[in-house]
Amino acid sequence: MKNIFIALLLINATANAQDTISKSTIQQASILMDVKYSDKEIEMMLPDLKDNLVDYRKMHLLPLNNNIAMSMSQRLVPDNAVQQNINWQYNKNIQLPANKNDLAFYSIQQLGSLLRNKLITSKELTTFFINRIKKFGDTLQCVVSITEDIAMQQANQADENFKKGIDKGPLQGIPYGLKDLFAVKGTKTTWGAAPYKEQVIEEDAYVYTRLKEAGAVLIAKFTLGALAMGDYWFGGRTKNPWNLERGSSGSSAGSASATVAGLVPFAIGTETHGSIVSPSHTCGATGLRPTFGSVSRSGAMTLSWSLDKVGPICRSAEDAATVFSFIHGTDQKDASAVNAAFNYNPNMDVKKLRIAYAKNIFDKLDSSAQEWNVLKQLSSAGVELHPMYFPDSETYQYDMIGFVVGAESAAAFDAFTRLDIDDQMTRQTRNDWPNYFRQARTIPAVEYINTIRHRSILMEKTNEAMKNYDVVITPSFGGKQLAITNLTGHPALCMPTGLSKQGTPNSITFLANLFKEEELLAFGKYFQSITPFDEMHPEKFK
Repeated sequence: MKNIFIALLLINATANAQDTISKSTIQQASILMDVKYSDKEIEMMLPDLKDNLVDYRKMHLLPLNNNIAMSMSQRLVPDNAVQQNINWQYNKNIQLPANKNDLAFYSIQQLGSLLRNKLITSKELTTFFINRIKKFGDTLQCVVSITEDIAMQQANQADENFKKGIDKGPLQGIPYGLKDLFAVKGTKTTWGAAPYKEQVIEEDAYVYTRLKEAGAVLIAKFTLGALAMGDYWFGGRTKNPWNLERGSSGSSAGSASATVAGLVPFAIGTETHGSIVSPSHTCGATGLRPTFGSVSRSGAMTLSWSLDKVGPICRSAEDAATVFSFIHGTDQKDASAVNAAFNYNPNMDVKKLRIAYAKNIFDKLDSSAQEWNVLKQLSSAGVELHPMYFPDSETYQYDMIGFVVGAESAAAFDAFTRLDIDDQMTRQTRNDWPNYFRQARTIPAVEYINTIRHRSILMEKTNEAMKNYDVVITPSFGGKQLAITNLTGHPALCMPTGLSKQGTPNSITFLANLFKEEELLAFGKYFQSITPFDEMHPEKFK
């Protein structure tokens, strides 16, 4: 009876929402918010405001005891493990490939071995990758700017350090690219959006500083969907290297596209709600979305203070581990970031890990879905898989992440809306930021705060479900997993699992407990050692 009663209430809530919000409602409300909307803007907002009201009413049906606190600070606390040195290994017998173009798809370890064996210099390697960017960047529409002067200075410094016997680790001399929402002194930082395409921020982002200290070489700043949404930016649409008729997804669009096409060995992306996982899935990259707060976001564009995360987009889990080992931590400029140990062991015995799969999410898939093959491959390799229940739609009953992103992003871009800067945006559909920010301004403070309190419950339930396992396997886009784990802050590793019948990549996602990236990446490395998918590259870019 209770379920029937709730269903009737939801039906009534939907019907009432359609009846009770009109254009005049928005016009009157805008006076209270001290903002002006045109008739066209109100027309675009109206369907979203009706949807929001339906979700408010769904939320109101959920119990929320007075003692439920807010998760607003979103500062997760790692364990007190001590950081240990990681024993990076190089191949003393490596040789240059017969076809120099094959260098485009060499791993960080392989390129580092070539550098240390003096078979190539960082300057030569940097020139090689810059030439690939010049050749293919326009085709993929993945490059905002080539940082050639910075690159050559850093490459020459890396070569000089090698000559002096100074070795800062596996990233020394390795070229890479940044998503163009990270500030770097002397460069434009466009955020992918027309109003900011000439913007210069005289600051060095934390992640850039860490990579510079590691000896890595910045060669380009890559496209992102405008203000970190999708793959459309002010210069066009970033392409999928497997099918140039399709987009790369976003918002770390250029970082994924360029890495998969071999324009860089790795790139840096960010995620608020899928912006590392989605383009990694679409392009066939290996993308690590680390634990919330494990990498300082200072010097990066803010979209959502309690959700934004920074992570590497690579071609293998081993490369992702290498990059993450140098960028994790904090400069104390990001209130949510912490210093947590990352004690990655490339030779970890993963058979000792407790591995589970989200049975309730897998069971919703068709029996022919490619995700089932991952479980079969692991089982055939002797990995014991434990079925587990992952908190899903029964726990996530309304658009929780939509309200969090909406309220926080509208605040982050308050002047953008208030001063009509949004009119300069290239895209102006209902699903783009200008309309999203406008309608999000109407989210009541009470509803936002209570959503944050429901988020606390979600965190508790997810932590409880995960605590007995080291890694949980889940479809990348199965159920509500992507929204839930972005809200709870859990790390995720998205990896390719071959191509679909249409010739575009499929993927799987591994999850781990908070600040347990070392186990996540070690198991990812193992999976890639028994499958060929990370070695598949688009023919047109070989």
